[in-house]
Amino acid sequence: MSHWIVRPGVRDALDAARADVDAVLWDRRVRANAAEVAASSRSRGARDSAVIEGADLAFDDDSPMGRVVAAAHAVTDAVPGQLTTWSRAPLQVMAHLHAILVASLGTGEPGRPRSDDAAEDPLGIGGVPPASIVGPRLQELARLIARGEGLPALSVAAITHGEVMHMRPFASGTGLLARACIRIVLAERGVDPSLFTIPELGIQEQGRPAYVSAIRDYASGDPDRGVAYARWFATSIALGARAALDSSRI
Repeated sequence: MSHWIVRPGVRDALDAARADVDAVLWDRRVRANAAEVAASSRSRGARDSAVIEGADLAFDDDSPMGRVVAAAHAVTDAVPGQLTTWSRAPLQVMAHLHAILVASLGTGEPGRPRSDDAAEDPLGIGGVPPASIVGPRLQELARLIARGEGLPALSVAAITHGEVMHMRPFASGTGLLARACIRIVLAERGVDPSLFTIPELGIQEQGRPAYVSAIRDYASGDPDRGVAYARWFATSIALGARAALDSSRI
């Protein structure tokens, strides 16, 4: 699932995104207002994640859209409490976060990978992998997360997000979960330990069509398309970092 990560251009793109994150961590205004910046990141990230799913932020009631917004906030707020468990039990963390999502969404079996080939697809990605391969692929992902495979943190984050989005291991809430996983990897691996940046904003700013294209690139297994996915992911991280820096200067 990671053969493309070592191809030319990938490391440079991810290193450039890492530099944008580092700029946030070293900014005096950010450090002086750390709690406020982190809180703003959680709030903005949750809103953008909900918008990516197709939610209208004007709906904050018990409508389907309102439940997506509530679920996005719930799972994003839960991220900091999962960092100490992630590297040794990532699938346990995913199951726990999915249970949190289901509690807000009101659909799906909490924490249980799907047993058939039906999965919600709000982005219209298509090509849901068969349920029979979900378990083995999740185990492979868990091993990669636990060992790191000698990969930089942003590489692990890119693979984790891409794999969850592609496999859609749960019948509902996959997108919200996948984007929460980006935050977990960045924080747990020390890239963004205080969760200042807003990766969801970077994804949302590039647009849903670009997101769909990126996930299809990841799913294709083609090395060149894998590079395209990695560059899209790096841009998402960079945009989210710059937005955090800009907001701290207002």
